[in-house]
Amino acid sequence: MLTEHNSGTDAAPQVVQDRGGLPPRVQKRFDTQLRTDTYKAGMRKLASGVSLITGSLNGKQVGLIATAVTSVCAEPPTLLICVNQDASAHDAIDVSGHFCVNLVAADDLDIAKIFSSSSRREERFKTGAWQDLPSGSPMLLSSTAAFDCRIIRRMPFQSHTIFFGEVLGVHTSDGEVEPLVYMESAFRRLGLPI
Repeated sequence: MLTEHNSGTDAAPQVVQDRGGLPPRVQKRFDTQLRTDTYKAGMRKLASGVSLITGSLNGKQVGLIATAVTSVCAEPPTLLICVNQDASAHDAIDVSGHFCVNLVAADDLDIAKIFSSSSRREERFKTGAWQDLPSGSPMLLSSTAAFDCRIIRRMPFQSHTIFFGEVLGVHTSDGEVEPLVYMESAFRRLGLPI
């Protein structure tokens, strides 16, 4: 709920978030102390498609599960991915200059679980049907769509690198395939159209 708050001066009223009657000085402390936790709690409410980002460097295949994938523009076709700089796949993607965004189908939940667990790294690329793309990045053949990308820009930001990828090729599945979704720290099915 938004309310007007007047500090008792002739200054124009300000619109502030009403937090159940907390005084403004307490509201400020509340925001500062809980900012990161509140942000993370809010972002867990964002339902996102699950993407498997893959790459290859010197014959070694790498991959990670991500929800931070965004279409940037259609002319030229460009998307972006955000990869933690501590992720095992980060440097291979960065150095190779290529990556593939595989949109994971709900039926590939087991593959998503393997790639989201660092303790199961040795199992990666041993489950599912894979094809090496011209860029060298592996494509999961059962993905709902796969985008083969060449990195055209890198932007480090805090703990992550934002990679902008020019899309070199797109593979789409035949027919309607249910995507895998991630929300509230859990994989989910999309459900029925409304």
